Amino acid sequence: MFDSADDEQLLAALRQAVRARQAVPSRFVEMGKNAYAWHNIDAELAELTYDSSTDTELSAAVRSGTAPIRALTFSSAHLSIEVEVAEASLLGQVIPPREGTIETETSAGAAGTTPVDQAGCFAVEPKPSGPFRLRWRTADGADVVTAWVTL
Repeated sequence: MFDSADDEQLLAALRQAVRARQAVPSRFVEMGKNAYAWHNIDAELAELTYDSSTDTELSAAVRSGTAPIRALTFSSAHLSIEVEVAEASLLGQVIPPREGTIETETSAGAAGTTPVDQAGCFAVEPKPSGPFRLRWRTADGADVVTAWVTL
C-alpha cells in the first residue's frame, strides 16, 4: 500500500523547505509583506512617470563631464511631485503648488516629515539610502503617496 521510502522522501523535502524558509532574513520577509499590504487605502497613488536615469536621449547628450542631477517625476490624477536628487538631499516641488507636508517612508517605516511651502517646494535631508516613497498630505485631507523607488 504505502511505501516507507516515499514517506522518508517527503519528510526530507519538508525538512529542506523549513531550512530554506529559515535562511531568509526576517527583515526581508517583512518588507515583502509590507509591499503587498493595503496600508494606504485612502491615499491617491502617484506613479513614477519620469526617471532621468533611464532617459536614453539625455544619457547620449551627456557623455562627458559631470553627471547630471537625477530627476524623478511622480504623477497622479490631480498633481505631480517633481524631485531632483542632489548629493545629500532630495529637492522637490508639488505641482500645482500647495502647502502641506512630505513624509519620507523607508522599508523600516517613517523616516521623517518635511514641510512643503506655499510654492510647493520641499527639501528632504538626508537623502534616503535604500528603497523609499514620499507621502504628501495637507491639512484639509489630501493624501498622495508615490510609488517605491531606489536611488
